[in-house]
Amino acid sequence: MRLVTQTHITAETFGDEACIPILKQAGFEALDWSFFGMEQGKGVWCSDAWREHALSLKEAAARCGMGFSQAHAPFPSSRGEEPYDSDIRKWILRSMEAAALMGVHNIVVHPVQELEYATNEEKLWEENLEFYRGLIPYCEEYGIRICAENMWQWDKRRNYIVDSVCARPDEFVRLLDELDSPWVVGCLDLGHCALVGREPQDVIRAMGAKRLQALHVHDVNYVRDCHTMPFMESLDWEAITRALAEIGYEGDFTLEADEFLRGLPPELMPEASVLMAKTGRYLMKRIEEQRV
Repeated sequence: MRLVTQTHITAETFGDEACIPILKQAGFEALDWSFFGMEQGKGVWCSDAWREHALSLKEAAARCGMGFSQAHAPFPSSRGEEPYDSDIRKWILRSMEAAALMGVHNIVVHPVQELEYATNEEKLWEENLEFYRGLIPYCEEYGIRICAENMWQWDKRRNYIVDSVCARPDEFVRLLDELDSPWVVGCLDLGHCALVGREPQDVIRAMGAKRLQALHVHDVNYVRDCHTMPFMESLDWEAITRALAEIGYEGDFTLEADEFLRGLPPELMPEASVLMAKTGRYLMKRIEEQRV
């Protein structure tokens, strides 16, 4: 198990290459590259220089003695409208290829959820089977696994978060089992579990180690998708680490908690990243101490 963090806020603040040594010095062992912004069709990843950029980042990481273990494709994966849906598929495929060039083994690709889940559960089920099956040939070509993720939606009428695709553990398990491919595994977003009224530790046990191959680790208050550092909000981290230990989780411990940095002056972000790394290291230690 490696200690990993996503690059979103630090890359946005300091630049793609400059963020790498900052996070290395903070104590992280590998990086989860955030391909955010591609959905707008802008930036270097949407230009002709994307291959060169991917290789230059891989070299920059190697100079620091670290690499890229995970990535996050642009999202949302669908809006039910053109040209967006055609464009986002192109950018998802490009992010997969770019991540593979960087040495990434797992890339999180959100399920499609352009419809209201409550009234379109079966239709979204069929759409997602088709969506992920359509990506498997590219996984095989690029040598990279897709991680499906548990999602939520916002109920505009009642103004709170409700279930979406893979929010229910039985549906998440069913999707992965139905796809039955070594190229599609599960990434459990711990905060998303709580937002739809489920304890992350219960979902961890329901999924098991074979399906659960990646994590998005962050804290929430059961109301907002805070994406902040563990122990800043309300999740039960002792119960979560115990559940990960019980199932024998063997994937990386990947923090998706860098909203914790957003309000800070850039001068303070490196030191704050050190605290995030130490917190992640503490939680990894608790997993090891509780292994059966």
